[in-house]
Amino acid sequence: MKITIKFTVATEEGLEALLKLTRAIAIEKFSKYLEPQLMEEYIQTNFNDKALVVELNSMSNQWLIAYVDNIPAGFVQITSKGVRPSSLERKRAIRIANFGILKKYVDSGIEKVLLEKSLIVCKPYEAIWINEYIQNPLIGLFESRGFVRQKEIYELDELPLNSLYLIALKVS
Repeated sequence: MKITIKFTVATEEGLEALLKLTRAIAIEKFSKYLEPQLMEEYIQTNFNDKALVVELNSMSNQWLIAYVDNIPAGFVQITSKGVRPSSLERKRAIRIANFGILKKYVDSGIEKVLLEKSLIVCKPYEAIWINEYIQNPLIGLFESRGFVRQKEIYELDELPLNSLYLIALKVS
């Protein structure tokens, strides 16, 4: 099994891979927690052709796709967008958002490789934050790489799911 991580831009190939991945991973992550209509609205609003092209072309974002034997298997968005935790107000911080791996590839090591590549991209920043729904099974992976679970409970972006912040501070 060959794992490759590639930066993605708004090419036909990159957009096609992201459209498939974002939809499939959103369904896998949230379908047991959200009503089908809400799921579909979330996907149509955030992961359609137009929205993804805008996000791919935004200077605030970097997108990485993880491939297993040249098949798209996961992705991550690294962004300066999003509501940042108040504890990071005066820090140069970046967010790991929309981190997802297709279920059939979880525990194959791909999630670790994608996270490591994400952390390399985030290296110039003083802090990294993640806002994740509480039931996400990948929270343990983030904690194993130095992210600390914050006590407060929030809402996950525009979804009615409880979430928490995980924060990793750069040690100088």
